[in-house]
Amino acid sequence: MTTRNHVVIVGGGFAGVYTALALEKLSADAAEMEVTLISRDNYLLITPLLFEAGSGILEPRHTVCPIRSMLRQTRFIVAEVASIDLEKRNIHAIHQPDGHLYDVQYDQLVLAVGGITNRAIIPGSEDALAFKTLSDAIGLRNKVIDVLEQANVETDPIRKKYLLTMMVIGAGLVGVELVGELTEFLQNICRIYRNVRYEEINIILCEAGPVFLRDLSGDLGGFAHHILEKRGVQIRTSTPVEHISAGCVTLSDGTSVAASIILLCAGVAPNPLLAHLELPKNHGRIVVDATMRCPNRPEVWAIGDCAWIPSGDGKAYPQLAQHALREARALACNIVHGLRGQALAPFVYQTLGALASLGHYAGVGRVMNIQVRGFLAWWIWRSYYLMQMPGWSRRLRIIIDWTVSLFFHNDVVKLVVNSEPTLHATGLIPTLPREKAAAPIQSPENKQ
Repeated sequence: MTTRNHVVIVGGGFAGVYTALALEKLSADAAEMEVTLISRDNYLLITPLLFEAGSGILEPRHTVCPIRSMLRQTRFIVAEVASIDLEKRNIHAIHQPDGHLYDVQYDQLVLAVGGITNRAIIPGSEDALAFKTLSDAIGLRNKVIDVLEQANVETDPIRKKYLLTMMVIGAGLVGVELVGELTEFLQNICRIYRNVRYEEINIILCEAGPVFLRDLSGDLGGFAHHILEKRGVQIRTSTPVEHISAGCVTLSDGTSVAASIILLCAGVAPNPLLAHLELPKNHGRIVVDATMRCPNRPEVWAIGDCAWIPSGDGKAYPQLAQHALREARALACNIVHGLRGQALAPFVYQTLGALASLGHYAGVGRVMNIQVRGFLAWWIWRSYYLMQMPGWSRRLRIIIDWTVSLFFHNDVVKLVVNSEPTLHATGLIPTLPREKAAAPIQSPENKQ
């Protein structure tokens, strides 16, 4: 190699960060390539731990790892990619909230932008809560606590029933794990509220297809189904959602369910950034060959949730974290080999299995074609994702959080991040007229 190549990675999830780490290890001479990583956030989120971050078992910042501390040679830019010019090999990115612009030229481009919550399937999905980011987890926690605070003082039984009704749409891994963790969280914190019993809370898990927990076999799905039903969860399969509105879900049979919390876990949609790129796509995902290279753009690579990577059976590899980690290492090798004029290797990987945590020290899953359930599955789930957290500093913090949670119940502290001026401006704190604000407070017995 006679010139220094600039490899730019777009996306700070598992796929993007681990591609950068692998490139740092494979590039023996720093002069042969320069690597830049562009990410909207300055941290790597271990997404499977979101459930416990939302329930308060884990401190939210312990579920993330600062990207800058992970990288040694890679140039890191915190910005949102606005557009990519494939002809000029140029990336336009914006740093929020100040709007500072970056123009980044590349020789090799790695697209690892992931996906977003799929809101295109069900009309009105914008009125439902998502569960994909750290902000989503904290927001859900705040919403659940706020609903219980209202229900605790509510005297109207109809209004109270509405407040204590929660619906989760989608019974895949995300939906099932979310419901499992939610039941544990609610059972623990209901003890603090005198006028709210866990038996009054109505959690509905709705699935459009006939199969519950389709990512696992029927026996394992049946076990999870039984566990959640014992906790009072209403599970409805073969029940598509026709429409979502604020506080109401309309089902395919024409019935409407009033719910104070509506969570959408019905799949992943491609990142909107990909729609403007003139690259071959399959259901919005960038089609690449087995080496993860775009056939019509050899300088462009795609990986993770945003890529359609062919497997041996002709289908695409699933959008799972375990695949993204292996894809990152294989992609880094192919980039280095390509720049050095060496042969590229196709990505081949056999799924190790799938696991789901159900809360209450219970889980379900399949590991190397061996079915596991109950406490063993829950322990394997925790152990596996603990080791996916980079660095023992963060791992020890997670272990401490888990240990503390064995002896103490979840707290009911809302993590509100609004400043005082913002609260007044948005109307969350009503502003009283001066004459009323200055009036003395009267006790009920003195009011006539």
